[in-house]
Amino acid sequence: MIKNIKWLLLVSLTFIACNNDDDSSTEAEVPVVPGSAVFTKYVALGDSFAAGYSDGALFKRGQEGAYPNILAQQFVAAGGGTFTTPFANDNIGGLLLGGNVIAGTRLYFNGTGPVAVAEAPTTEVGVHLTGAFNNLGIPGAKSYHLVAPGYGNIAGVATGAANPYFARFSSAPSTTVIADAVTQAPTFFSLFIGGNDVLGYATSGGIGKDQTGNMNPATYGTNDITDPTVFASVYSALVTNLTANGAKGVVANLPYITALPYFTTVPFNPVPLTEAAATQLNAGYAAYNGGLQAMVANQLLSVEEAAKRKVTFKAGANAVVIVDSYLTNLGDYGVPSYRQATKEDLLVLTSRTFIGTPVGGDPTKVNGVSVPLADNWVLTKEEVAEVKKATDAYNVTIESIAKDKGLAFVDTRKVLTQLASGGIKFGNYTMSSTYVTGGAFSLDGVHPSARGYALIANIFIDAINVKYESTLRPVDLGAYPIQYPKTLP
Repeated sequence: MIKNIKWLLLVSLTFIACNNDDDSSTEAEVPVVPGSAVFTKYVALGDSFAAGYSDGALFKRGQEGAYPNILAQQFVAAGGGTFTTPFANDNIGGLLLGGNVIAGTRLYFNGTGPVAVAEAPTTEVGVHLTGAFNNLGIPGAKSYHLVAPGYGNIAGVATGAANPYFARFSSAPSTTVIADAVTQAPTFFSLFIGGNDVLGYATSGGIGKDQTGNMNPATYGTNDITDPTVFASVYSALVTNLTANGAKGVVANLPYITALPYFTTVPFNPVPLTEAAATQLNAGYAAYNGGLQAMVANQLLSVEEAAKRKVTFKAGANAVVIVDSYLTNLGDYGVPSYRQATKEDLLVLTSRTFIGTPVGGDPTKVNGVSVPLADNWVLTKEEVAEVKKATDAYNVTIESIAKDKGLAFVDTRKVLTQLASGGIKFGNYTMSSTYVTGGAFSLDGVHPSARGYALIANIFIDAINVKYESTLRPVDLGAYPIQYPKTLP
């Protein structure tokens, strides 16, 4: 009855633009000095952004383009030393544990959409890397994981008690990420952490719990929102440890999820219908709509909520139908919690290939239309608000501690909001958060592209230069690709 929803993404696999900055020659003449910062020993702490995770995986080329690696390269001219990274074995991406695949390969654009590289991963978690590593970006890490003993214990990876990426290179099974950082006696550090404290909740469509008021992270689920007080305590401890011996550093706040194409690419009304199809669907929902009116008549439902829950279709574009647990529960009366999405709801990126598909091949049962979308496919406006509230609280903590400790502060929230609302110009080009074509984000819709990471490095450099009166040079954004091809050497 209804064709599967598809979109046509007409982009080249990779393009590298030149940055025609008229001031570049002038900038090159300015001597590079560290100012009051000391870049001799730089250590980076964070999550997947710091690690260089991109296109749904961690792979060597992506790691090479991680913003800490770019920073370290720019630090060299100002006295920076060697910067080591726990590289993956290949450019395929993915992880093995005891020979079994536990993380998938990277995505590439095949001309019509993102697909995973077909080769098998070769990076085995059980093959431990030795030595101290300056890049302590851990994909999947939440704030409190950086202070959790055993987070790098390979024995806990299979049960989810430990992180496979950290287990590859942790200095000891019982160590913590912060301990492995402080042991290196850094003279300068970067800290960009907290995104995962809300991201799991968001990407799962709110399948989790807002743990505000719960001070025990040991009881949290994978997709739960971290209590802001827990975040504040952990963040304070991290910075206190990193600055104990006089190290200077740079910290960054967190962007809103509405800046990420994972939540903004699929519209709330992606269902095209003919008049005949709309009429047929309206007939199918007549009993549901009638049940709502019965609940109003029995004073079990307000007129306003009944109107909100009413499902109607018309010829043209239509909003998807969703299950909304925030609605008044009328299950005991045989009335489910359905409504149509609004522009305040965020459909997750993965719903793009699910909406419009038939259930079990039955053309009368269409996901998002005659069959409402389950909670995991959409972040309702109430859930969006929960994520925003937590993000705002975390950001207050980050900025306050940065000011208290005299650290450089990066407002990534502001910059990523710019990407999502018009884009950022450089040279003759504009970079935005538009999925695939915008250039700032990779194909997973959450993590930056190589060019996006270069932009992050540049705003870190700007903040460092302002705070410490250094003259570090930014990198040319045009020298970084927006996508990686299928095959990488």
